[in-house]
Amino acid sequence: MTEQRRPDPEPLKTKDTLTILTGTALWAVALVVVALVVRPADTRPVWTCVAGIGLGLFGLLYVRRRDSRR
Repeated sequence: MTEQRRPDPEPLKTKDTLTILTGTALWAVALVVVALVVRPADTRPVWTCVAGIGLGLFGLLYVRRRDSRR
């Protein structure tokens, strides 16, 4: 009995830019909360938020370039 493979489904249309912007904005809010409210003696939480913002901006640049090539 031979089974025929079904064709792959079409890729989903997603709003990657909106998702990345939302995540980056949440990291920015977390940075403000950590810096103004918590005021940690150790700076690792601050740098974690900064890294999240930086990676979000990189992701935004990557997705926009990828979409412009399509």
